[in-house]
Amino acid sequence: MSDMQQRIEALYRSDVRGSVLLIVCLWATILFVLLMTWPYIPHSGIKLVVAVAAAAVLIFNTAAILAMLNHYKEDKGFIYGLDIKNADAARNRQS
Repeated sequence: MSDMQQRIEALYRSDVRGSVLLIVCLWATILFVLLMTWPYIPHSGIKLVVAVAAAAVLIFNTAAILAMLNHYKEDKGFIYGLDIKNADAARNRQS
């Protein structure tokens, strides 16, 4: 594997780790807020609306992040290649 391919893979793996961390934090935050506010919601109809809204946020945001990762995987050579070339050019200008 060439140096460029190794750098691309390293950037991609870093983005995957960050995305997984963001998904875990999103789920933990939404579920924590839902559980902490649940006893203070007076009506069952409002509880249903809040639960459906929380589920929608979790499902759609998780799906969006996973779709982004899938796009990055399909086109990582172009996406990360540009990042690496620009980072190398900036480093060469500074030296």
